[in-house]
Amino acid sequence: RFILGQWAQAEGRVYDFFEPDMVGKAPENCDKWYISCDYGTVNPTSMGLWGHYGGVWYRVTEFYFDSRSEMRQMTDQEYAEALRELAGGRAICAVIVDPSAASFIELLRRSGWKVVKANNDVLAGIRLTADLLKAGKIVICEGCSACLREMDEYVWDLRSGNRDQVKKENDHAMDEMRYFVSTVLGGRQSGFAACSVERRR
Repeated sequence: RFILGQWAQAEGRVYDFFEPDMVGKAPENCDKWYISCDYGTVNPTSMGLWGHYGGVWYRVTEFYFDSRSEMRQMTDQEYAEALRELAGGRAICAVIVDPSAASFIELLRRSGWKVVKANNDVLAGIRLTADLLKAGKIVICEGCSACLREMDEYVWDLRSGNRDQVKKENDHAMDEMRYFVSTVLGGRQSGFAACSVERRR
């Protein structure tokens, strides 16, 4: 961060502007649906169900499984079934998945899901997510307890030197939220237009 003529490292909460009054209620009807997924075997797996209504994307509900706290691991097939239950029979446009989850991606594709590998540009994704949260264009709903917990615990890593880098803890729902924003909404937030005007003498 460029402050008072000097570069300063980011510190504290990543989304330090996020307050409880920004938590929303899920709309009854949505016209589009996506699922985003941060896949883990030892680390937690987080999936978010996103619905579009009135120009806003709502993170309506979630699936979150921490194998360490549960003292057991789930298989790819069990995660695929959890994803199907999260979808709840809705027409899902695509499942946005952690690009490193090769075996899970292949299983989902074979099961008939449209899968898109997530854009994993961390800092650009955080900036875009922050902008859309502030603008009210994405809303985390009250049923997303794991995501809301991580919003408070997701912090910058002060040990990373002069680089802005997030601490790799309490970041699974945060990564999955960023995957959705960067992959589905990233291309719609910026653009370039050019035109020419003929000058007549």
